[in-house]
Amino acid sequence: MDAELESLADKIRQLVALCDRLKADNHGLRQEVLALEQHNQQLAAKVDGAKTKVAAILARLPEDGDEEDQP
Repeated sequence: MDAELESLADKIRQLVALCDRLKADNHGLRQEVLALEQHNQQLAAKVDGAKTKVAAILARLPEDGDEEDQP
């Protein structure tokens, strides 16, 4: 009986240790997700800025055929 209780207690200790490791892993993954979301927002802002710049450059370019009309 004592051996069975000791075995059960050992399994409970292993389960608690596993839960602690999983909690730590989960915390680390949540931190990583937050960092990646922030990085994604920064990249999206850069893309939006680039789109704005390209649109401004394209707006200044002559349209097809405009160069031929000029002497």
